[in-house]
Amino acid sequence: MYSNLPNLTLAFHGCDEITFKKVLYHHEQLLPSNNSYDWLGNGIYFWENSLARAEEWAVSYCKRYNREHPNEESKRPAVIGAVISLGHCLDLTDYGSSQILKTGYDILSFELSVLEKDMPINRDVRGSNDLLLRELDCAVIERLHQYNKENSKRSYDSVRGIFIEGKPVYDKSGIMEKTHVQICIRNPNCIKGYFKPLIPDEGWERV
Repeated sequence: MYSNLPNLTLAFHGCDEITFKKVLYHHEQLLPSNNSYDWLGNGIYFWENSLARAEEWAVSYCKRYNREHPNEESKRPAVIGAVISLGHCLDLTDYGSSQILKTGYDILSFELSVLEKDMPINRDVRGSNDLLLRELDCAVIERLHQYNKENSKRSYDSVRGIFIEGKPVYDKSGIMEKTHVQICIRNPNCIKGYFKPLIPDEGWERV
């Protein structure tokens, strides 16, 4: 009853300059991510209300790409802003979503045991203590989407979650420096428009 979130949300997508121009100037759509380790399942990813985090990700992505592809044209970082309606949302910040996830996990676990296959696992990467490769979480969420489809239940338009990431902000802090809210859009009609983020006019208060 309360899974439809009523407000419009500002969100930001880190990318390269070529993608930025295709979306903003040629009205192409952002492509969904379909990796097995996507944190919130497959879809189009945004940082909710965090231009700075999207910028940081874009810079990191372009540096990594340029390092791994030295003979190709260098990528330059960019950020696309979006106005989004989350619609029918699997909101993992809501207490009730934990039981939904457990149901998805139980279904996936049973099916894989029958097939004598191993469950996926969430893994960290070298140099980080964060579980950046979320193959288990992705598989559970994708199995929930499949369950809804198999049982003619309403599909989720989006998935939203909070992620505790990074080092403590200060010594012994429980607040981590890269903590953020991420949005995964499955239904592209949730995206009401794209925009180029503006540089604030420092002669005025920020609102």
